[in-house]
Amino acid sequence: MLKHEIIDEKTLREFSPVALAYVGDAVFELAVRTRVMTGSRKKVRELHLETVSMVRAESQARVLKQLLRGLSEDEKDIVRRGRNAKSSPPKNADPADYQLSTGFEALLGWLYLQGEEKRLQYLLDLALSGVEE
Repeated sequence: MLKHEIIDEKTLREFSPVALAYVGDAVFELAVRTRVMTGSRKKVRELHLETVSMVRAESQARVLKQLLRGLSEDEKDIVRRGRNAKSSPPKNADPADYQLSTGFEALLGWLYLQGEEKRLQYLLDLALSGVEE
């Protein structure tokens, strides 16, 4: 994972859940792109289409539902904050799925910014194996 300055929990609490999701979206996209490309000889267009299918709100919402029971209370709190944040879903996304995906991305952003690399990698591995089914 990319190296960055670790942000302490107190400071992280000052960030909006949508800002955490903004970072988490990039973290998940990079993880998916890496997984899709690794060991593949597909054309870039095929890689892109596969990535898009995995990072869309519906897929992320499904993954989050599978991960929820294994999350700590603090992690569930971050998901809840992200899910309840005011944001506008794209026209093609179900609002409920979009809210869940924002919660999922907020969690990923939180873990990444806190420097919780092992936990982040564990959840990404679970998410990617679930998305690929």
